[in-house]
Amino acid sequence: MDGDADIALVAALMGESCRAAVLMALLDGRALAASSLASEAGVAPSTLSGHLARLVDGGLISVERSGRHRYYRLATPEVAQVVEALARVAPSRPVRSLRQATHARAIRQARTCYDHLAGRLGVAICDSLLAVGVIQIDNSSAMTSDPIVGFGRSDQYVVTEYGKKWLKEFGVELDQASRRPTILYCLDWSEQRPHLGGLLGAALFNRFIVLGWLKQAERRVIQITNDGQAGLSREFGVDTVALR
Repeated sequence: MDGDADIALVAALMGESCRAAVLMALLDGRALAASSLASEAGVAPSTLSGHLARLVDGGLISVERSGRHRYYRLATPEVAQVVEALARVAPSRPVRSLRQATHARAIRQARTCYDHLAGRLGVAICDSLLAVGVIQIDNSSAMTSDPIVGFGRSDQYVVTEYGKKWLKEFGVELDQASRRPTILYCLDWSEQRPHLGGLLGAALFNRFIVLGWLKQAERRVIQITNDGQAGLSREFGVDTVALR
């Protein structure tokens, strides 16, 4: 018989600065080499190897082998949700350089949250889809009035019949056979307001990439292209200049 969840074990794994830096670096869903993660954590690869082993043994990250190289990624989307939730209550790091200030502004404007869009742009997309009726709040949920309590629940938002047609015309196809929730309510750590996770959040982000509206930059930052500025304004009514 299993007892209560041992959250102290997971908290201890996350509560070390090198391991926390690894988890944050992997928060965009990509697999990264140990050398890249060592650079992100600011330690030597030999120092990081022990930390990576502990994260793998603890089930927080997984390792993939390609020839002589090993690549690491977050083990599950749930790990990303936990890291994002911790970021909401964590204090901000002090900014000590122009480079850090530039990165801080960029990551709050648009970034990845595992495999979907976050930051001010992610929140704006969510607001737009709600406003035009592509998605709506599920009034059958008893928790819809409390977004904090409702974090991570799949019954906060639902796609409307109009929304299904709109998404199809926009080129977004949702995998109906997937066991993953269509929409996950994901509270944005920098904006303290929801952006869209789940199948829909991932599919929309992929569509933006295919259209050339967005492109991935370094360390989770997402850049909005000139085509993206026009397209996001036309299709979603989002003024990307105002998001800076």
